[in-house]
Amino acid sequence: MTTIVTGAAGLIGSNIVKALNLRGIRDIVAVDNLTKADKFKNLVDCEIAEYVDKKDFLEVVESGELGGEVDAVFHQGACSDTMETDGRYMMENNYRYSLSLLEWCLEEGVPLIYASSASVYGDGKVFREDRSCEAPLNVYGYSKFLFDQAVRERIDTAGSQIAGFRYFNVYGPRESHKGRMASVAFHFFNQYKATGKVRIFEGTDRYANGDQRRDFISVEDVVKVNLFFLDNSHVSGIFNVGTGRSQPFNDVAVATVNTLRKAEGKPALSLEQMMSGGIVEYVAFPEALKGKYQSFTQADISLLREAGYSDEFLTVEDGVARYMPWLVDQK
Repeated sequence: MTTIVTGAAGLIGSNIVKALNLRGIRDIVAVDNLTKADKFKNLVDCEIAEYVDKKDFLEVVESGELGGEVDAVFHQGACSDTMETDGRYMMENNYRYSLSLLEWCLEEGVPLIYASSASVYGDGKVFREDRSCEAPLNVYGYSKFLFDQAVRERIDTAGSQIAGFRYFNVYGPRESHKGRMASVAFHFFNQYKATGKVRIFEGTDRYANGDQRRDFISVEDVVKVNLFFLDNSHVSGIFNVGTGRSQPFNDVAVATVNTLRKAEGKPALSLEQMMSGGIVEYVAFPEALKGKYQSFTQADISLLREAGYSDEFLTVEDGVARYMPWLVDQK
């Protein structure tokens, strides 16, 4: 049986491929766009059976060229740049492409496990998988929102699994290629290693400096959720994938700095000590992000729990402490 992973060289996709390998699964078709070639590094320690370019994939899969039966499709590929202004490209890449893949999976009876996004909620304060809570702020969020609506129209009559995951703020190994779209943990690591300090946005939307809050989730936990649904192909739906906790950016900064200080044999510091010592520095909130920025997210994971997923999620402190050594090893 063949497993297909789109976005296979990306953060979540490559971690899924690695996790499948650890289960002994190597008959994997990896799909991605390597125009930005450095992403290949995420797959160097992984075993795959075939690589297909994203632009050729739909034609290849519909023609039956891959051969054999497809066990499942993990559709993680998308343009995830929330600052992308080319709406035509975003809709073609994230919506139309996904819709074609969905129709193929339904025709073939292949489970589809796909990436949605918490960006569908916009600047709302209730993060529940309900149409009344959804109001995306940018075309990226809209592309994800519209595909979720297409799924909702089909899911009750589908003969195979469709499981969509609204990822919150994912961080962890194999995200270096993402550049400015990488997690704040990744950027804080690089800032601290280069300058001995980290830079955080000043307050906005009535939040104090660095106190904007997000539901930060380790890619380790994201992969575990994906594999749970692979093992439970009778479960369909659209689910939030976050920790159910909201933590400020300041927490990520403190966890990053203290993990690296510990590796240097230095004592942990409080946020106040970091501020007074110039280790934490607040910078002006970018004009380009005003009106397009989620200052607060916190996943309602009730539906995920009802679906049977019972594992606990890593806190920022624990997740970052596990991530930093991996980054150090890459340098």
